[in-house]
Amino acid sequence: MLQGAMDGPSERNEFIDTLTAGLKQMILSSEIERGNCTISVKLENLSDFIAGIVKLGDLDLVSIHASDERQAREVFRLYTIFSMPASKFITIVTDVDPAKPSFKSLTPIVYAANWYEREIKDMFGIIPEGHPDPRSLVLWDSWPEGTYPLRKDFTWNTKVSPVQTPYPFRRVDGEGVFEIPVGPVHAGIIEPGHFRFSVAGEPIINLEIRLGYVHKGIEKLSEQMSYNKGVSLAECISGDNGFAHAIAYCQAIEDIADVDIPARARYIRTILLECERLYNLFRDVAGINLVTGFNPGAQYAYSMQEEMMQLNDFLTGSRFLRGDARVGGVIRDFGKDDLLKIKEKLDKFKEDLDILVDMDTRMPSFLDRTKTTGVITKKIAKDLDFVGPVARASGIDRDVRRDHPYAAYRDVHFDVIIKQDGDVHSRYLVKVGEIYQSMNIVAQLIEKMPDGPISISIDNVPEGKIGFSLVEAPRGELMHWILSGKDKPFRHKIRDPSFNNWLAIEQAAIGFVGNIVPDFPLINKSMNLSYSGNDL
Repeated sequence: MLQGAMDGPSERNEFIDTLTAGLKQMILSSEIERGNCTISVKLENLSDFIAGIVKLGDLDLVSIHASDERQAREVFRLYTIFSMPASKFITIVTDVDPAKPSFKSLTPIVYAANWYEREIKDMFGIIPEGHPDPRSLVLWDSWPEGTYPLRKDFTWNTKVSPVQTPYPFRRVDGEGVFEIPVGPVHAGIIEPGHFRFSVAGEPIINLEIRLGYVHKGIEKLSEQMSYNKGVSLAECISGDNGFAHAIAYCQAIEDIADVDIPARARYIRTILLECERLYNLFRDVAGINLVTGFNPGAQYAYSMQEEMMQLNDFLTGSRFLRGDARVGGVIRDFGKDDLLKIKEKLDKFKEDLDILVDMDTRMPSFLDRTKTTGVITKKIAKDLDFVGPVARASGIDRDVRRDHPYAAYRDVHFDVIIKQDGDVHSRYLVKVGEIYQSMNIVAQLIEKMPDGPISISIDNVPEGKIGFSLVEAPRGELMHWILSGKDKPFRHKIRDPSFNNWLAIEQAAIGFVGNIVPDFPLINKSMNLSYSGNDL
């Protein structure tokens, strides 16, 4: 793996012994590679094994996903990945018999497994037995039963015949309780998503979110594309996080090929990752100001977003930083004039942001709308594995750039901004703090920028190996996991931060007494999640 390392056999054995104390009888095999542990267990032991290791306490679920390996091994495989302290990961591998495609649900043990297991059920037909909510997650309401898109016998251009199967929304009944359906088509230009509110007057009793309307089959398409073409596909997963996804994809391929890219390429990648973070966070701060009704603050932040996107266009030829990532490095180099322009622009942004934050934090109406609105407790954030600013605003000290450093993040110093109240105001403060930290990171990178090439050629990507990469995108931790095939992915699993955080909106809307329907747009804006990133 890219992140983390362990030295000698004694340290590796001690790590496995500590991790699996009392569970060794369940282990079929184990190995350590570059600090990361892979353990195989029998299907009937999976639930008990997971229950045993989560008692260690400091584990975060990264992914649960499946792969159709019937042709090579006559099995489906489940991969359950946790991140651990000290830049380590543990992957639990489990084989599932195609004749009986099911497994005991992990959701009662690890609440965050909920959506992962529903996705596996939809896409592979592997049933999580005992799952508390076995409804479809990904497939649309008219999808025919028994048709599973990520199985290998389902080709990418298969046409299916729709059937009418209405989605069974949860209902809250009672005197004076009404439903408010919002979407999936919205009045604005946002993508489609359905929000169904149960209300008694204005207070929100329940909120259920239904997504999947713009599902694009990205993971299936990736299996048809060469690695170099896959970079462009990765950029299309979530438009305003395209560079983060592209770099995560590239890092996964570089992991499989076991290569290190040039130092200058790492620095340029990191600068552009922070440029992407900046224009996203400027927009988020603007959106929070706009929904509170403070238009001067919104326009101030929107102007900074526009200037940042113009800087992106100057540096790469794309306002969204597309076309600059490549496997092995980057496409364009930075000259001295480029670096000077970045520094000058960021110095101006710092002055402007100081003015905006001073306006916001002295505006009583802004504070009244944002404080105690949309609270997410630390326990809920931890249990449901929320990521990014949403998690950090609820006291979760988690940031991939520090915890599992990649690109040039080992070479810079920055603070991870943590707040405790978990409300809209905390999310605003985290995002503002991260803007300052991003500008600080870029300034350090410009000062330390090494000379040298900006890319290397990777001519051989071995078949049958796993590459894995995490990137801290503006919305939080995203993942690309690739099992290599012949010159293209055999299985490509993608997890956008929005997949983790959509349930945060439900929790924020109903989890604190006093949230009313007019609070929802503000709660939504404070997270600003991606429909496209969720609907792969």
